[in-house]
Amino acid sequence: MRFDRLPRSDRVEDRRGGGPRGFPMGRAGGIGIGTLLLLVLVGWALGINPLYLIGGAEILSRLGGSTQQTQPAPTGPKAELPSDQTAEFVSAVLGSTEAQWKELFARAGKPYEPPSLVMFFGATSSACGFAQSAMGPFYCPNDRKIYLDTAFFRDLERRFRGCEVGSKSCQFSQAYVITHEVGHHVQNLLGILPQVQGAQRSMDQVEANQLQVRVELQADCLAGVWAHHAEEKWRFLEPGDVEAAMQTASAIGDDRLQRRSQGYVVPDAFTHGSSEQRVRWFMNGLRSGQVASCDTFQAAQL
Repeated sequence: MRFDRLPRSDRVEDRRGGGPRGFPMGRAGGIGIGTLLLLVLVGWALGINPLYLIGGAEILSRLGGSTQQTQPAPTGPKAELPSDQTAEFVSAVLGSTEAQWKELFARAGKPYEPPSLVMFFGATSSACGFAQSAMGPFYCPNDRKIYLDTAFFRDLERRFRGCEVGSKSCQFSQAYVITHEVGHHVQNLLGILPQVQGAQRSMDQVEANQLQVRVELQADCLAGVWAHHAEEKWRFLEPGDVEAAMQTASAIGDDRLQRRSQGYVVPDAFTHGSSEQRVRWFMNGLRSGQVASCDTFQAAQL
């Protein structure tokens, strides 16, 4: 992936440095009961379905992510653009989404308000509550920010085939993760997330999960739409990039994660979609470049 060809964003907040590290809070495996209760209470207090928060926590815990968390560093976000390679990469991916979604929204006669992206290490605060690495990357609709513990990138590099440490093909897998979260921001601007939130309040857990799967698969598809138009404009993809990203999408499908963590699959507990579904919906967006191709809510079969 040639991210040097992409425009840069000035909406990256770097909260990785400064301040003493907090005390460790171990977890015995999976999501700790304290974390689970915290996520449920935060979601209830802020009017956010806890599935948005718990789903991310389950992903990283089932991947065997770091079990040591920290309290937020006392320093605030830095105003200047960070200059290390990870930050440059994040800025480039976010910048390309700003350019492409602004253009796509303009075609529909709508303004596009880009999100900010917060890079942190260990833990930080958000308008959706306490953000920690166990939650994985997530989008907070309350402050319209994406939260990314950059250690998640190292987890991708260590754990997934086709995403070896330092490889360029791994970068597109990382870009897929970021642009999936930007997809949630697009859903928020279009009013989809508030509608889903309202509907889930009157549903039982199985129905809420099924609706959440459609939300996540649509975000995968919207990431594909971004990739389609970004490639047309900047020709930034290299051989193996798409294949590596699809291996990542497949590896974080609910069926693969459940089988790995518990040895069997429970479809009613899916919150993000199966491996096959995640790959297929991303490819829908990548091939068509059309937002209309991402209507998972009307799809008879996911």
